[in-house]
Amino acid sequence: MRRVIIESPHAADTDEQLQLHAEYLRAAKEDCIAQGDSPYASHGLLTDVLDDRDHAQRATGIAAGLVWGEVADATVVYTDLGVTEGMQQGIDHATRHGRPIEYRQIGRGWSAPAAAYTDDKWALEADEP
Repeated sequence: MRRVIIESPHAADTDEQLQLHAEYLRAAKEDCIAQGDSPYASHGLLTDVLDDRDHAQRATGIAAGLVWGEVADATVVYTDLGVTEGMQQGIDHATRHGRPIEYRQIGRGWSAPAAAYTDDKWALEADEP
């Protein structure tokens, strides 16, 4: 199994958006396992102990997650819901360190309109996968 870092949306302005991102991350992890990868997603682990709404704690969480990239075989970016600023930081980090980047979509009802993130509000109701 390859060790892969998952990049998917996490930060949220509403509880509904946060729940959607958590469900999407779960689907991304399932997809990784189905493809023979061992996924790691710091944003699905560290937010249990760090407040993602606090800028300093969010930065600490991102930094802690990036450290795992040193042992990862690839970064897998899930794009059905778009690419966020936090995801782009992970992509840039992987690029700087020469780690392969793969872009994947889950499909099965996961999609976002071009302007999914507008006015700091989530504009998507996810279909059931």
